[in-house]
Amino acid sequence: MPVAVRPHVVAFDVNETIVSLEPVRDRLVAFGEPPGTLELFFARTLQHCFVLATLDQWRPFREVARTALRQSTDLSDDQIGHVLAAFGELPPQPDVDPAFRRLVAAGIRIVALTHGPASTATAMLERTGLDRYVEHVITGETVRSFKPARAPYLYACAVCGVDPAQMALVAAHAWDCHGARVAGLTTGWVSRREGTIPDIYLPADVVGDTLVEVVEGLLGLPD
Repeated sequence: MPVAVRPHVVAFDVNETIVSLEPVRDRLVAFGEPPGTLELFFARTLQHCFVLATLDQWRPFREVARTALRQSTDLSDDQIGHVLAAFGELPPQPDVDPAFRRLVAAGIRIVALTHGPASTATAMLERTGLDRYVEHVITGETVRSFKPARAPYLYACAVCGVDPAQMALVAAHAWDCHGARVAGLTTGWVSRREGTIPDIYLPADVVGDTLVEVVEGLLGLPD
């Protein structure tokens, strides 16, 4: 792998990196599901995304998530729709705004890179005021592929007009950083969700407990 350099653009994963999924948990619990159902449901959603990406097939993220909810709960279709609607109301993690401000002050461009519809992430950014920092919302739906396949990362680079080595991917998921690193991007992993990076994955170029720490690490890379 090439030596990581200070990025020109930083792409942020959305779910669990920029936003918290706790409103989804709250709705599941309100319908009588155990609190841990969120983790089961989201893990199954990602599993289906990974299978489809491996087979070079694609279904919309919301459809995949609906299928995973049916697997993981006894909820009715109306209840499932109510739970999925929470994805339109997710709050930002507390370290997002200061991390974004630090990047903008340093002259680094910011984009969001998501599995789901661009409209959902765009609405969240506008609702929270974070849109003033973000240049593009980029979704794998455009290239009909899910991370960690190479296509979404390389598409993000193409949209921004930079080589992969000039873009960093920041995520709370080690698998996402691994996929980005294989695609040639620099990676920053925030440890607040997973705690450790499995040793079967490539190590992230920068690791931090918060997004601010990750951003400072990326800014400290050589030009």
